This record gives sequence, structure tokens and C-alpha cells, in this order.
Amino acid sequence: MSRSRRLFGLPPTVLALLVIPFTTTPGTAAEHTQGERLFRSQCIGCHSVEPGQHLAGPSLHALIGRPAGSLDDFDYSAVLEEADLVWNRDTLDAFLAGPDSFLPGTRMVLWGLDERSRQRIIDYLESIAAP
Repeated sequence: MSRSRRLFGLPPTVLALLVIPFTTTPGTAAEHTQGERLFRSQCIGCHSVEPGQHLAGPSLHALIGRPAGSLDDFDYSAVLEEADLVWNRDTLDAFLAGPDSFLPGTRMVLWGLDERSRQRIIDYLESIAAP
């Protein structure tokens, strides 16, 4: 191996093994930022991520893993109070694709988001739900 291909006197394969643990997957930070931006542009008008801070819609704090319609201090639509579902990636994805199609009678005012936007917003909600 020529000296020009070595960095710090180490071959590229050794450097890769040293560097990989300190890098994140490509796009992770950018995707998080994009998810937060999408949340702010699409959701923040009606939802907060602060605990107990409800707007037109309930707080989305600790949403992942929470049964639908389960916050005692928010006045949900009857369909959400009676829904037998837990918010996770799949249920959120279906709901955000078309709230009224997924749960007819919901008061959620959204005509649906494209798949990429839904996934970024769900990623953001998951990232802020982690302890």
C-alpha cells in the first residue's frame, strides 16, 4: 500500500473501524431537523409537545405508545375516546395519511400528508419521546 493512501500512518480499513462508531447514520440530524420543521409547519398550530399543554388538539408529549383518546384533561371527539388503538408508527402513519378516512368523525383538521412528510414527523415524535 502506498504512503499516500495512509492517514495518520494507518491503512484506510483501520481508520474506518475507528471512525464508524463516532458517526451517525447519514441524514439522521438533517432528517430530525426536517421532521421538526414539518411538525412546526403542519402540526404546531393545533398541537404542543409540552406535557399538559393542549391547544385545539391534545398535547403530543409522550404520544408514542399512548392509547388514543386517553388524556383526562383533553376533550376528545367521541370517535377518539372510543377508539381501540395505541399510537405507534403504523397507527400514526394511517391517521396522518387521512384522519377522517382512518377514524371517521374525528375533529382533526388535516387532509392528509404525503408519505415522506408523515415518516419525518413520526420520526420527530419518536425522537422527542425517548427518555
